Amino acid sequence: MNTVATSVEADRTLTLASYVLHLIGAVAGITSIIGLILNYVKRGTSGEVLDSHHTWMIRSFWWGILWGVIGLITLPIVIGIAILFVAWIWYIYRHVRGLIALANSEPMPL
Repeated sequence: MNTVATSVEADRTLTLASYVLHLIGAVAGITSIIGLILNYVKRGTSGEVLDSHHTWMIRSFWWGILWGVIGLITLPIVIGIAILFVAWIWYIYRHVRGLIALANSEPMPL
């Protein structure tokens, strides 16, 4: 079996696992941090297409955290509930969009 092909498939599997961890994290929380660590470790080592996916997930995580904090801060004035809900939907959308692109071997926009 070709070692390069095996390595590419392993990197692709780790990228898929990272997406799944982030999606579970949309409900459970902690698994997103595990996915984020995987993204930071694998970014820059997986080739251009997969690296774009890792960067996409890293940005999604940090923007999600930012909007989550803004939502929590604004909870007392009720708008925070809407901000948290929209941020949650956006976070899920970003990862589902990434999974679809990964299935089609497409890079994510940067």
